[in-house]
Amino acid sequence: MSTSHPTLHAGFLTRPLAHRGFHDRAAGRPENSRAAFVAAIENGFGIELDLQLSRDARAMVFHDYDLGRLTAQKGPIQQRTAAELANITLTGGAEGIPTLTEVLTLVAGRTPLLIEIKDQDGAMGAAVGKLEQAAATALAGYGGPVAVMSFNPHSVRQMAGFSPSLARGITTSAYTADDWPMLPAGTRDRLRDIPDYDSTGACFISHEAEDLASARVADLRARGAAILCWTIRSAAQEAAARRVAHNITFEGYVPQSDVRD
Repeated sequence: MSTSHPTLHAGFLTRPLAHRGFHDRAAGRPENSRAAFVAAIENGFGIELDLQLSRDARAMVFHDYDLGRLTAQKGPIQQRTAAELANITLTGGAEGIPTLTEVLTLVAGRTPLLIEIKDQDGAMGAAVGKLEQAAATALAGYGGPVAVMSFNPHSVRQMAGFSPSLARGITTSAYTADDWPMLPAGTRDRLRDIPDYDSTGACFISHEAEDLASARVADLRARGAAILCWTIRSAAQEAAARRVAHNITFEGYVPQSDVRD
């Protein structure tokens, strides 16, 4: 397995990253929709999106494990095929759930694409691989700026094996019991220290904005890691985050910092 650290494209440090696209349900742009991605591109932003796995092992662009919050359907996304999911309309929009392949065709290298692989193990463990393989297959040959990340370090290691030339990082957090009640305390304590940065060949983290003062974040930055953060929802939060982070993932407002390339 490769432990090299591929370089993060400069666009990830200069274009604010629209969280799940530049979404606005009231304007007909649900999160992780084609409409939200087009709006991000038109406004000069990068895109952050999420992947879940379909029943037929396709990488689907969708955040939740269950369909209920974002569509009129209910039940785990993994119980539906990609074709079935394409026919389930996203609430607040007029389109179905896209595959990663469809989104890559839509974006076509026009803006940086930060892809979060959602944990499929359920407890940040090693029972992963199918979604990572599906993502790697979809990304093979894509020529635009792209990076992959996950809260689960095992997923990042899988991507290092499947797509060693892709920039990869770890999505990181303070891992409080309130925010992660289903995760065992020992797992929270371990992941909080970001111990897998080097072994996964990561070149960046995307850290919880409220915890950017962490000593471990400062250590990684001093060692050359790119520091992204999630999720910024106001200009005041952005100003505070940029004291530490090289770039932000945002939603619900328009970033004011003149950092776009």
